[in-house]
Amino acid sequence: MLALSLQVVFVAGGLIYCWMLFHAFNKQRRGGQLKPSTSVAKVGAVGALANFLDTLGVGSFAIKTAFYKQFQMVDDRLLPGTLNGQCVLPTVAQALLFIGAVDVDPTTLIGMMTAAALGAGIGAKWVSGLDRQLVRLIMCIALLIVAALIFAGLLGWFPVGGEAMGLSGAKLAVALVGNFVFGALMSVGVGLYAPCMTLVYLLGMNPIAAFPIMMGSCAVLSFFSAGTFIRNGAFDAKAVMAVAVTGPMAVVLAATLVKSMDVEMLKWLVAFVVLYTSASMYRSWQQSRPSGVAQPSH
Repeated sequence: MLALSLQVVFVAGGLIYCWMLFHAFNKQRRGGQLKPSTSVAKVGAVGALANFLDTLGVGSFAIKTAFYKQFQMVDDRLLPGTLNGQCVLPTVAQALLFIGAVDVDPTTLIGMMTAAALGAGIGAKWVSGLDRQLVRLIMCIALLIVAALIFAGLLGWFPVGGEAMGLSGAKLAVALVGNFVFGALMSVGVGLYAPCMTLVYLLGMNPIAAFPIMMGSCAVLSFFSAGTFIRNGAFDAKAVMAVAVTGPMAVVLAATLVKSMDVEMLKWLVAFVVLYTSASMYRSWQQSRPSGVAQPSH
């Protein structure tokens, strides 16, 4: 019953978003604001790849940004709004597929989704004032340590992970606080998927339980974040429309793969996702460091 109720909410939110997107697209088309340089085929292909990997827990923002910047597919000024707009329908598809297929404890699922939404709405005001470079470096080191612990557990050197499908007591409290922080950190460009997946696994839950939790959390968040950009017209409508089509198709393909994996394979997937995310954080930190050498004044 809970899964059905959540699916109805996600479908309703997705339909409202589609109406907003088509309205905004037509407004840009009538105003001659559609970008002629935007290749629907190329952006759609990148979106399909990114959302396939996103469904595995890797995250899509870093992959899309790398392609868009390298091949100048999307105007940098419109990149934040475009990325947020592109993620809505794929994350809704993810949430619909996994919430209906994975039986997670309702209190844990709803609690962590709500905590992430509150983090994005309330905690983001505090987090947005933090030094972005420091956050990236801390997350890079923390995820690297966690990846080492997960690999040690998989190799039998250190006990980690579990098979639970829900949390209670102190563990649930830690999970709620953690997802609140992860929701807030999205405002400084730190994706929720890998940290949430890591937290759920370290608290002793089955790795598959992370998928409906993190996808449901991001689906809720994306409605609000993307809606703001669309209302302000700060997005590339052609690029968003392209991924609105290809993204969900890639999600369905990847979800079939994930749901067919056994627990041991999922544990290895979690380990590599966390390691990849740590490396991505380091790369973002490294690329944003000042590169110029100050010249002496005369």
